[in-house]
Amino acid sequence: MKNVLISFIAATAVSTSAFADRADTISIVGSSTVYPFASKVAEGFGETTDFNTPVIESTGSGGGMKLFCAGIGLDHPDVTNASRAMKSSEAETCAANGVEFVEFMIGYDGIVIANSLNGGPALNMTREHVALAVSAQVPDANGNLVDNPYEMWSDIDASLPNRPIVVLGPPTSSGTRDAFEELVIHKAYKAMGFDKKTYKAIEIREDGAYVESGENDSLIIDSLTKDGNAVGIFGFSFLQNNADRVKGAVIDGVVPTFENIASGDYPVSRSLFFYVKANHVGVVEGIAEYAEEFVFQAAPDGPLTEIGLIPGGDDDQEAMFEALESL
Repeated sequence: MKNVLISFIAATAVSTSAFADRADTISIVGSSTVYPFASKVAEGFGETTDFNTPVIESTGSGGGMKLFCAGIGLDHPDVTNASRAMKSSEAETCAANGVEFVEFMIGYDGIVIANSLNGGPALNMTREHVALAVSAQVPDANGNLVDNPYEMWSDIDASLPNRPIVVLGPPTSSGTRDAFEELVIHKAYKAMGFDKKTYKAIEIREDGAYVESGENDSLIIDSLTKDGNAVGIFGFSFLQNNADRVKGAVIDGVVPTFENIASGDYPVSRSLFFYVKANHVGVVEGIAEYAEEFVFQAAPDGPLTEIGLIPGGDDDQEAMFEALESL
């Protein structure tokens, strides 16, 4: 578990006039996985306070970081959501552009592999099965990497369905894609005995078996209901909120449930974040108050658990309140 990183230096002076066009409305970008949680917080924030409802754009974690770290002032967002921690290269970009930020780790999420309720029984597979299905190169009988020859799931393992490999997943701008590669592909290839340099170089195949499906996970679910052969990759909250349409695969013997993700038993889980631009606090109205509302709603007894957020433990909650104090 990563400690909350607070990069909070005395904020540089930012001209109030630079924010005149939108100083009364918070601008938020970032992760499609965090989007449903941020939207619920924003809607309640606009309804129960004197502040405007924040405007949220789902750009993906990578896209959000690019916009967030690009600079300060009217043309840049105040908050970015992320389904992974900020990368060191992104933090360096922020620093180079004078962006000071506070990190909030709001809880956890599982990455699920799911198919339609009409697409046969729930899949039961390992991370190695999934990695071999989506990787551009796979080991042959001698352990040498070759171009992926697998066309059917049953080509990988006879226990898997005899149907085409069609995986609908996130694009390269997505934090879910980053986490999926790390937690599934890298872990699987490491377990197969490959060194770090080799498994870090493994890319996702581009021959049609893996289909990049944009930043809107709801569109993946819509596609799954139309194609019984396809499986999709997305966050647990979308599985929970669409249980009447899709079902999650068992991974390494563990079912993707709230309890299994919270306990750490489910092997494909990650932390969720939002980042506040410290330079904009006190200039754009309501930023600190919005962050406070998010923290309270992300508590173990808060409403975000009802839509799939797995709350953090006592140390995580304490770290969020410390981050709030810095605002």
